[in-house]
Formats: sequence, structure tokens, C-alpha cells
Amino acid sequence: MKQFSFVLNIVLLIAVGFLYYLHFAGNKKAPMKNAVASPVSHDTMSATGKGVVFAYVELDSLNNNVNFIRQRKKELEAEQRVIANEYENAYRELAAARDNFLKKGNAITQQEAEAFQQKLGQRQQEIEQAKQQKGQKLAEKGARIMEDMQGKLKDFMNEYNKEKMYTMIFTTGTGLDYLLYKDSTLNITSEIVKGLNNKMK
Repeated sequence: MKQFSFVLNIVLLIAVGFLYYLHFAGNKKAPMKNAVASPVSHDTMSATGKGVVFAYVELDSLNNNVNFIRQRKKELEAEQRVIANEYENAYRELAAARDNFLKKGNAITQQEAEAFQQKLGQRQQEIEQAKQQKGQKLAEKGARIMEDMQGKLKDFMNEYNKEKMYTMIFTTGTGLDYLLYKDSTLNITSEIVKGLNNKMK
């Protein structure tokens, strides 16, 4: 998810820069105080004379309501639980082996103790390496799923916007909410959720 958030942050920064350009490009001769006093709105005219129309989508709502995203998230969480359970079980077996060995008490020779300690350390290292490898594979799978979701979302938005003709569609959500004010009439989240669910059945 961090990668997705990073990409969205970059997109938002570019969008803000573009808005800044649209706002001030047509007012180069106007005094600065007039430029600052004229807010950019969804019916602002761009430098080309075309109406600028904005909308926004709530990412949190997409994550919670788009079936495709929820299913992939469940799959990743299930695999993560499997890895955690395997890790815990391996350490329980290791602890049980140690306890059984210590039951010998004074009968344990120094050579046996050293050999067992070495074996225990080697097994512990194997457990940690297995967890790390499986965690890395899961992270790679998560990145592929995220890339796939981004591609599907982008394709859908391009198709969706052929009819709607928005100039820009912003994203907002936890950790990404850079919009200081949002007019709820510009919220198209429910349309996007419905459209994505219909497309990716």
C-alpha cells in the first residue's frame, strides 16, 4: 500500500501544479492580489477557453467497497496469517525440543549440550530465513496485485471519463487528504465503486 500511496502523492502534486498554472496563466497582467482572491472552482475557464470540471474519489471507500480489491486484500491477509502461524509453530516445536532435552538433567554431557545448542541455533536461523523469504514473496505478490489494481482503475477511469469529460479527478483518503475543502456534489465515489464492481465481476 505504501507504493500505491507514493504514486498517488506524486499524481496529486502534479495536479496541484497544473491547477496553479491554470489559475495564474490567464492572469499574468492582473495584479497579484486579484489572482490570489480568485479561487479556482469547478466551472473555471482554462487557458484554452474550455470549462474546467473537477471531481474526486475517496480511496478508503474504494478499498472497502470494490469487490475485486477486497478479495485480493483478503487473499494477502490469509497468506500473511499462514506465514505467521508457521513461524509460531516452528518456534513452539523448537521450545518443546529444548524442554525435552533439558529433562535429561545432569545426564547431559558438555559435548551433548554444545551440539544441541549448535543444532538449536541452526534451526532458529532456518526458521528466520524461511519467514523472511516467504514475507518477501508475499510483498512481491502484493506489489503485483497493487500494480494490477492500479492498471484496472486507470483503464476504467479513462473509459468512464470519455462520457463525463472531467478535467481532473482527484483522490482523497487517509493519509492523502490534501484537499482543504471538498464540495460533496463533486464526489463521484459511488459511481466509480458501482462501475468497477460491474466491470470486474
